[in-house]
Amino acid sequence: MPKMTFALRDGTLKEVDAPLGLSVLEVAHKYGVDIEGACEGSLACSTCHVIVDPAWFPRLARATEDEEDMLDLAFGLQATSRLGCQIVMTPELDGLTVKLPAGTRNQLG
Repeated sequence: MPKMTFALRDGTLKEVDAPLGLSVLEVAHKYGVDIEGACEGSLACSTCHVIVDPAWFPRLARATEDEEDMLDLAFGLQATSRLGCQIVMTPELDGLTVKLPAGTRNQLG
């Protein structure tokens, strides 16, 4: 099974199984990683914002215009920022590493 690693806010790393077809947000929720996902992955908020390790960023599908619009609302936006609900695990992403930002901005709540 593919793996992925979350760099948590406290600096620790959490490696987990990442089933194919699940989004990074779904994987995070499966393993109790503190990613909110207020809109439940419907691309209507930025609370599942993650910072993709620069080595992995080029391997991702390009962000859609809708995702880029939501990222504009994200706290701590960086050059390799993406929404976890939009990164779906594939065999090519086995080993993916993402970092949780220092905080989130929930426009829904």
